[in-house]
Amino acid sequence: MFYQFYEMGHAAVAPWRAAADAMKLAYQNPLNPLSHTAFGRAVAGGMEVFERTTRRYGKPTFGFETTRLNSGPVSVHEKTVWSRPFCNLIHFERALPANHRAEPKILIVAPMSGHYATLLRGTVEALLPKAEVYITDWIDARMVPVTEGHFDLDDYIDYVISMLHALGPDTHVMAVCQPSVPVLAAVALMEARGDAMAPSSMTLMGGPIDTRRNPTAVNQLAQDKPLSWFADNVVMQVPWPHPGFGRDVYPGFLQLSGFMSMNLDKHMDAQKDFFWHMVQNDGDSAEKHREFYDEYLAVMDLTAEFYLQTVDAVFIKHALPKGEMMHRAERVDCSEIRNVALLTIEGENDDISGIGQTEAAQTLCSNIPDTMRHHYMQPKVGHYGVFNGSRYRAEIAPRILDFMRTHSAANRKAAAAKAKSPVRKVIQGGKGN
Repeated sequence: MFYQFYEMGHAAVAPWRAAADAMKLAYQNPLNPLSHTAFGRAVAGGMEVFERTTRRYGKPTFGFETTRLNSGPVSVHEKTVWSRPFCNLIHFERALPANHRAEPKILIVAPMSGHYATLLRGTVEALLPKAEVYITDWIDARMVPVTEGHFDLDDYIDYVISMLHALGPDTHVMAVCQPSVPVLAAVALMEARGDAMAPSSMTLMGGPIDTRRNPTAVNQLAQDKPLSWFADNVVMQVPWPHPGFGRDVYPGFLQLSGFMSMNLDKHMDAQKDFFWHMVQNDGDSAEKHREFYDEYLAVMDLTAEFYLQTVDAVFIKHALPKGEMMHRAERVDCSEIRNVALLTIEGENDDISGIGQTEAAQTLCSNIPDTMRHHYMQPKVGHYGVFNGSRYRAEIAPRILDFMRTHSAANRKAAAAKAKSPVRKVIQGGKGN
């Protein structure tokens, strides 16, 4: 009943939220003399803090209209190129000139861990000028009717394989955080099957490949509690009138509570600073706060079966690094990967996926040649900084693009041809034979 009480609480506070919003607008109206005083700005600021604290944040948009190539700006259009009940695949289609050279085709697998794919807006924005970018747009489980069936970790892996088939050969897959495990499993299965659509490279960023290494608070919780505890305490049914009414889910608002409790003091300070920015008429700082929290506070429900299977396989049993992970009736063997280049990336101060957890993939993929693998640890960034922010744009994204270009099908073919070409022996001085 907790989910129902949460919905009732939102409904009960709705009139107060509307009144607060109206009062904020009244005290921000330039025709109101008080709007030009510290008192008026304090009232408006307090009303906005209340309204934003009690608001339900909807799914944000990517909002890309243009990107800049070397030749200048071009328009960008979002197009859904693949669709299933729990996910859409979005292509950021650029209006490229006819003679534009081929660039890496990247499948970004966004986390299905509470936030929407738009959390990776900065990730996409940095890659878009230099690549054809596709991203998984996972659908809020409370919006999927129970008649569409269930969705678990096995289905997630099947989705990844199906998307790689849809995109065709010479695709580069990039997993951010949580999907590192299912993406690695999907690639291992494709290689074991001799699948011609296996990607040219995979990039794993801040992912929980082996959470036994430098366990964080998130990892420790899963170790301290049995799976039954998670099933009893965080799994709830979607209430009416949502389309997914009756579906068992791990609600987004519970996930958000967990996220925020890890750094609650910082979030409290951010709210206080936001209020004082408005009192001091610092519009730029206040707007940056709004942009960040509009994204951060927008959360989605996960299906219970996906959440519980992930907790069990990844965080409790450590099935993948132990070589015990099963995809339906097929064992996932990372040593089968031989032809897919591997790039792993970690952040020095990551408090979600500890140092070494993602790098563990390098050990598991023992048959990838040394020339096709690389590990990079970015100094002075936390979990979020691995895929967003100034250091990501300046230092991480260029490395990713360079790795993908190096291991594209065309460059591999050229390198192989060069290696097989006969070496001409040159004799200096005297007569040749």
